Amino acid sequence: QVQLVESGGGLVQAGDSLRLSCAASGRTDSSFAMGWFRQQPGKEREFVAAITWSLGRTSYADSVTGRFTISRDNAKKTMYLQMNSLKPEDTAVYYCAARRYGGYSRLAVANEYDYWGQGTQVTVSS
Repeated sequence: QVQLVESGGGLVQAGDSLRLSCAASGRTDSSFAMGWFRQQPGKEREFVAAITWSLGRTSYADSVTGRFTISRDNAKKTMYLQMNSLKPEDTAVYYCAARRYGGYSRLAVANEYDYWGQGTQVTVSS
């Protein structure tokens, strides 16, 4: 089992920055990949970014490319999402997720992730 705990959400203004953290515990290893997803009310959960645990290979949604940066600290078993130039449309509940790596093209597929955190709210005011 893997447990994930997100932190770092909050209320900010458009143009501001936030950094989300996701601390992992349990049976994780170098074969894992981790990702960030977000969900707005009434909408499906959407992919934001993902990173492979071993090589640190990253993938981003087009909507956040150039503004968000995903990273990980293997020693701390923690993943981060640095969010810059935030927009009101970034408002959502952000979830971190983990899975065994199944290929780069599968990193954005939410239903292939086995473990999920409880979510953290990010609200961006205009």
